[in-house]
Amino acid sequence: MINDELPIGATPLTPDDANGLIPKHIATRGQLDQFESRNIQQGLLWAMKTKRTPSDILNIDFCLKLHKQMFNKSWSWAGQFRKYEVNIGNIPPEIVAVQLKNLCDDAKAWIEFSSYPLDEIAIRLHHRMVYIHPFPNGNGRHSRIMADLLLKALGQPLFTWGNKANLTLQSQSRVDYLAALRLADKGDLSALLDYART
Repeated sequence: MINDELPIGATPLTPDDANGLIPKHIATRGQLDQFESRNIQQGLLWAMKTKRTPSDILNIDFCLKLHKQMFNKSWSWAGQFRKYEVNIGNIPPEIVAVQLKNLCDDAKAWIEFSSYPLDEIAIRLHHRMVYIHPFPNGNGRHSRIMADLLLKALGQPLFTWGNKANLTLQSQSRVDYLAALRLADKGDLSALLDYART
């Protein structure tokens, strides 16, 4: 059962989403994490090999394409928005696309008007994307890569995200990351910024 051993804060898959699993031999969360990890690495290679501007990244089409590249061998619904309520954020599924477009437009404006330091712009993008939770699965991983791609496009070093800790596993690093996200929900981005550069 792929919803076994869910780490704290993880969104369980619905039966419909679970039916979208492409490799039918996977039976446990551990097997799924390993398979997805290989798929994500391929998606990351695809994303990093091309030089992009912030405008190339900050749009719905790119968000969907990146998610599809990260999960196209894992899930038949890769690159598609979720269709139900989730335990993270309070964004109804019918306005996910609008909220994501607003976020991309906001991030472009933050860059254009130097509203925040560049690290903070990337963290704000990451945090709001996690809160919007556009996809059935992989939102944290997707939004961390989006933040890194934005930093790369801005000529900045990528985040280290807790020294590249595996945040799909239950660990102190995951607990720290989730606590930082909860603080960011209340408007305090300092712990999330610190975590991203740890």
